Order: sequence, then structure tokens, then C-alpha cells
Amino acid sequence: MVVVFIDDHRDRFGVEPICRVLRSHGVAIAPSTYYAAKSRPLSARARSDEAWMVEIRRVHFEVGRGLYGVRKVWHQLRREGHDVARCTVERLMRTEGLQGARRGRKVITTRPDHSAVRPADLVKRDFTATAPNRLWVVDFTYVATWAGMAYTAFVTDVFSRRIVGWRTAASMPTELPLDALEMAIWTRDGHSLDGLVHHSDAGSQYTSIRYAERLTDAGAVASIGTVGDSYDCDDAGVLVRSA
Repeated sequence: MVVVFIDDHRDRFGVEPICRVLRSHGVAIAPSTYYAAKSRPLSARARSDEAWMVEIRRVHFEVGRGLYGVRKVWHQLRREGHDVARCTVERLMRTEGLQGARRGRKVITTRPDHSAVRPADLVKRDFTATAPNRLWVVDFTYVATWAGMAYTAFVTDVFSRRIVGWRTAASMPTELPLDALEMAIWTRDGHSLDGLVHHSDAGSQYTSIRYAERLTDAGAVASIGTVGDSYDCDDAGVLVRSA
């Protein structure tokens, strides 16, 4: 994950300065370690995972139309003559964010990363704003379709109740809400976002390093609601439905 983070920002800041800042925040990585990781050839397992991932995506999206879960993907691969362990399919589908349709079971979209730094709740359920770009509420939801499960992330400006950014995908990795955030920032191009409060739930997508870095670049301040009650970020859905 650290190597990917450096890859995403090296053109702007350079490898050495990024490593220096990461070390000051307790992430011990030297430039030489980064360069060694980039030049190191893929392990046999990594090469195998890449090959299996191609087949898993094919079965999940083309054969199963996005509806196949681990069990059906594994059985389909076995029927096609592929000798792959079920645990391998499960691990790779989990890493890729792929899951099948589930009847009568609730889809969990909020999976917290307990190792990530969690910002304070700056909103305290006061979902009001005196002007645009003072408070954004973000969340994402899902809907079952014939092509499989679809996930939509959105960013709502509390002042106008306008959805200023959104993104729909077949899985829910960090890129899903991050793309919605990028659209919101682009929509408000020319307007200062300094001091904007960005309120979300405690999902791992919103507490990831890449997402936090983009908020900082935009001048926004992260806020995360409470956990364990019905008043976390469900208000985001209320704002959208009443708009």
C-alpha cells in the first residue's frame, strides 16, 4: 500500500520527500526500499494471482453477469478444468472487491479499518450550512441489477442539498468514493474549499491514505460520525431523498 501511495504522488513531490514525510508520521520506509520494491521481479505467487484474477474477472462478469459469488465462480472454474483452490478464489475476489448477489442478506458497505487514524466528529448531527462548500456529506449505497450489484458513491453539499459528485461501479474499492470526490472538486472548480468539513462514516475507503491525502490537497477537513447507532451517515440519504 505504501508503494502504491508513493507511485500516485511521486511525479508531484518526488520519492525522497515523500519518504521523509512518511517517516515523520511513523511509516518507516527509505527511498532505497521503495526502489528495491519497484525493481524486484514478481514472485511466483504474484504471477499466479495475476493469471487467476484474469479468469476470475471473466467468470464473474461475463459468465455470471456480476451475480456469481465465491462458490459459483470456483465451481465454474473447476468445470472448465482449472485446478484452483476455493480459498484462492475467495482471497482474490475479496482483494478485488468482487462479490455476488445475495438473496435476503444485507450488503455491508461500511467496513472500518481499525488500524487507520479516525478524525473527530465535527458535525455532531447538525446537518446545516450557512453557505455552499461549508459542509459536504458523503456516503455510498447499492442496488441489485440484472447485470449484478451496482454501488454508487455520492457527495452532497448540505447547503443546497445538491449532489455535487457521484460515481457508480460494480465493486466498492477506495477508487469509488475517491472518483466521486474528484468530481465534486471539479464541479466546484474556482471556489475555495479551504475549511470545508467533509463528513463521512467510518468506512475504510474514507479513512484510506489516498483519500485523506486528496482531502488535504483540496483544503478540506475530515469528519467522521459516530459508530453503533442509526445516526451516523444515514442523514446523507435523507438529504438526497428530500432534495
